[in-house]
Amino acid sequence: MSELSRRQVLAATAAAFSALALPDAAAFARSNIITNFNRGRPRAWTVTKIVTEEDGIWPMVSASSPRLMEEAIARYDLISRQGGWPRIPRRLYAGTKSKAVRILRRRLAMEGYLPRNAISSKRYDRQVAQAIFRFQRNMGLKPTGHVDRPTLKALNISAEARLETLLANLPRMEWAIKGVAPRYIIVNIPAAQLETVENGRVYSRHNVIVGMPDRPSPSLISRISELNFNPYWNAPLSIVIKDIIPKARKDPSFLKRMRIRVFDGYNGPEVDPESIDWDNIDPRRYHFRQDPGEGNAMASVKINFPNIYSVYLHDTPTPQLFTESARYFSSGCVRVEKVHILTEWILRDTPGWDRERIRQVVQSRERVDVKVVNPPSLIIGYFTAWVTGDGFAHFRDDIYRLDGTGFVHGQPKPVMDTARQG
Repeated sequence: MSELSRRQVLAATAAAFSALALPDAAAFARSNIITNFNRGRPRAWTVTKIVTEEDGIWPMVSASSPRLMEEAIARYDLISRQGGWPRIPRRLYAGTKSKAVRILRRRLAMEGYLPRNAISSKRYDRQVAQAIFRFQRNMGLKPTGHVDRPTLKALNISAEARLETLLANLPRMEWAIKGVAPRYIIVNIPAAQLETVENGRVYSRHNVIVGMPDRPSPSLISRISELNFNPYWNAPLSIVIKDIIPKARKDPSFLKRMRIRVFDGYNGPEVDPESIDWDNIDPRRYHFRQDPGEGNAMASVKINFPNIYSVYLHDTPTPQLFTESARYFSSGCVRVEKVHILTEWILRDTPGWDRERIRQVVQSRERVDVKVVNPPSLIIGYFTAWVTGDGFAHFRDDIYRLDGTGFVHGQPKPVMDTARQG
């Protein structure tokens, strides 16, 4: 975003700031996230599940997102112009009583995590712990209720830096709402999460695995068209060049173990891998296809949608990776945890398809293709900041280093120096 555009956004929204309310800090006291505060560590908020009203989960992207972003921009701009928020000097833990806790209370109140009449105490009590839980959840951090090292780092990111992140994401939100429909799916790449949304309410939230920084996932808007159960995997050229050929060069029997067949052209005859000169192979000549079944790269299902990037949503044979906090392991496609919560929702209006039918087809290992009736729209977006309907701003790491570049949607360039990603 240019400096002129930045000033225009601030000018258009700052005037309305006096009419805007900060997020409701008291609302967090009703959240079930903190009910077990005195009985050990709370459950990680990124658990894949069907959402209930008691979960209090707002969509990451909704028709109101640009307005919510503009209101947050006005708030953060005012905080920045008034000198920002104080730095927290050290890690803090529940039960602490010190001047640093008073600073923490003031810091939390400035973003709406505590009411303004709660900033004078020096005690780190349950109220502060609840506020830190909410802050950690909104930052994508492990919710501990303590100001641990990652939380301290996030708290001390300046208001000006947060403002710049919000400004970078406003055009992305303005683009993304073109994909908002009565039923839609949102994939947030930096958050590595997927939501299904119906009539403005989140139905399910899933952990996902997205593209590595050097093989980034694209941002796009499309519509789900077809599901392939027990699919073949047709290896894209990028994976053929970067992965398959180097491994086959070392050990051609790797292809047989992975049940990958080689064809001379897309519809050509099958070729014996032992007959190929792997040191001088033309990767564009051969087609590599993995048979359905155990070990298939897409496991039980592939979810298709029209796009120019040859990406799709799919199951995975390595579900253990969903437990990682930084889930950037794919070559651009999106792997979905508990994918059949998603397939059942997608096929809800498709005659003959319900949970039991899906289970039977998956267990049969039979190749079955299904055209989707009443297909949901799909948004895959790059959102390092968003604002939910409760007024709170959420932030994530700029894993692809796109903030400040003007990136809105499309195919990002690879980030080759992954060592700096942390």
